[in-house]
Amino acid sequence: MTHLQCLSPTVEPRVTTHMNQIIDMIKQIIDNGCAYTINGDVYFSVDKFPSYGRLSGRRLDDNQAGKRVAVDARKQNPADFALWKSAKEGEPYWESPWGPGRPGWHIECSAMSAAYLGHSFDIHGGGMDLVFPHHENEIAQSCAACRESNVNFWMHNGFVTIDHEKMSKSLGNFFTIREVIEKYHSLALRLFLVSTHYRSPINHSSAQLETASDRLFYIYQTLYDCEEILSKHDKGNMKDLIPSVTENCIKRFRCDFVDSMSDDLHTPVVLAALSEPLKTINDLLHTRKGRKQELRIESLYSLEREVRRVLTVLGLMSSSYVEVLQQLRDKALDRAGLTEEEVMQKIEERSSARQAKQFDRSDEIRKELAAVGIALMDNPDGTTWRPSVPLRFQELVASA
Repeated sequence: MTHLQCLSPTVEPRVTTHMNQIIDMIKQIIDNGCAYTINGDVYFSVDKFPSYGRLSGRRLDDNQAGKRVAVDARKQNPADFALWKSAKEGEPYWESPWGPGRPGWHIECSAMSAAYLGHSFDIHGGGMDLVFPHHENEIAQSCAACRESNVNFWMHNGFVTIDHEKMSKSLGNFFTIREVIEKYHSLALRLFLVSTHYRSPINHSSAQLETASDRLFYIYQTLYDCEEILSKHDKGNMKDLIPSVTENCIKRFRCDFVDSMSDDLHTPVVLAALSEPLKTINDLLHTRKGRKQELRIESLYSLEREVRRVLTVLGLMSSSYVEVLQQLRDKALDRAGLTEEEVMQKIEERSSARQAKQFDRSDEIRKELAAVGIALMDNPDGTTWRPSVPLRFQELVASA
């Protein structure tokens, strides 16, 4: 999670150290008439909570009791759920007013969130599969314990899928973050994940990760080239003015960013909006017209600052452009099964073939490297290379 640049939680509570809060909340629910006890078990009575189902939109009539778990005939309503379960042989247990036992699966979340965030807070998150019954039950028991209990926003993320099937341990079709970032840069994985809206499913594939890695290289190469030019100019000598065309570009990008992130964190639109300022930077850096533009350095400074600001919010910013670029190159070489020396040998062989007018061999070497994700770039100073999407994956992406 640190490699993915996820911020660390302020607190990571454990159920076993919050048993008093859990028991106190169950007592309150019973005192408010929304739960009942049976031989050491405590059940929440959904009939006492008329708005049960408001999050998922499900009605009690829609629930099929016994579909996943055998129905306890002692329940007043088949939909009633356990707040406390009496101890069973071989299981951990704690003492309670209802006898030894352990909490139900839902009450612990309500008790711990209330302990740290209070009974009313802004955001509660989780996977789509938690909407019902877990979060529905959380709402019911929290409101039953405290009438003022409220969560302003429920945010549920879509699943990562493999071949459009949910990734899960039970199906054995999952990858860990650790396994993925052995082959791909951690920021490329993050870019891949935020390229789809958080509520939508996202299909994991090598082609998508290759595309994200290629896009990340382009972003960082652009910013690095910009930084190299800006490092040669004293910021104190820059004018507090930029051309209207640059100003309009920044304004559009800023508006797209604010509007999209305000629209339920629509990160894919933000990533798409990055294209214009990055293209403008490259035009100013590399085209004849761009290099002659008035207030060019001021434009580059303003554009680079705005792009960096947005990447920081998205968690895609690093302290060093050159470090990320080198790491991307190293990962690409590893996936290609090549070393830097072997690539340079191929470049020299290709250069010799071109000098000997053996253009078929020259093209063949270029294609060999492109097939494994190494792109050659010819310029007046010679030939360099950069990571690219291997040809087989380019075809997959194009047909998707």
